[in-house]
Amino acid sequence: MSQITSRRRASSICTALFLVGLAIVTMSGMWWPGIMLAIGIPLSLRQFLLGRHFDMYVSLFVFCGVFLTVQFDISWQILLPILFVLGAVYILLREFQESREHPEDIEEEDINHEIEETLEEKKAKRRQK
Repeated sequence: MSQITSRRRASSICTALFLVGLAIVTMSGMWWPGIMLAIGIPLSLRQFLLGRHFDMYVSLFVFCGVFLTVQFDISWQILLPILFVLGAVYILLREFQESREHPEDIEEEDINHEIEETLEEKKAKRRQK
């Protein structure tokens, strides 16, 4: 599964969608559970645009599950904590699995951090002169 767009563009699109969602929630006055859709749909779209389709399905399952549980008055005292815990465990496991599969990403982040530090040091030296 390949990335559809850049991270920057995906973040911009999803931030705009989140703001539209907040506007709709504000206009409707349905803060709970509407905020779950306002957060979940942009998050899922971002994951889709970045080629993380399985993550998208999990996010939709969790956020839409919470919305439906509250909207249709399903007993959430058991279901809601289970959804949140499943989502949290999945995110943690996925992060550790990806970091083992793509060590070059970690190396690239380290290199970028070193470059940023070097540039900041050069700028500080120029200011001192």
